[in-house]
Amino acid sequence: MVRMMTRGEARPAREPLSGEAGPVTDDRALALIAHDGKKADLVAWATYNRDRLAAFPIVATATTGALLREKVGLAVTALLSGPMGGDAQIAALVVEGRIHAVFFFVDPLSAHPHDPDIRTVMRVCNVHNVPIATNVAAADLFLSAPFPRSASAAD
Repeated sequence: MVRMMTRGEARPAREPLSGEAGPVTDDRALALIAHDGKKADLVAWATYNRDRLAAFPIVATATTGALLREKVGLAVTALLSGPMGGDAQIAALVVEGRIHAVFFFVDPLSAHPHDPDIRTVMRVCNVHNVPIATNVAAADLFLSAPFPRSASAAD
């Protein structure tokens, strides 16, 4: 039986995510994903917004995470690549309440063999009311707005 949390109730402690950047335990983690055709856009956007992004724990799919570490200098917990299940891992983190917002730079002009996983990320973000930016314009809007504090950060 699943028990629903009441508004204002503190979230139970979670096991940290393991990754090369260290454990991610903060509810304010940001997820960054980019299709191959949009990785350059993501790197340029992340470079411009480096200071703001550095204030958050970041989770990313494998190749995107490596680019963010190497080209932008951000600490990133890298998961699997998107086609190998990284998109599904991020969707699971959204469901668990570990992701505050998703930045998924989608290439709408290319076919993707892992399209069901891509749709899953978008669907769980909508189901769990987690903001998702799929292009640079939306990502700029997200970062220009203040992020609300999570329940655990208010303690």
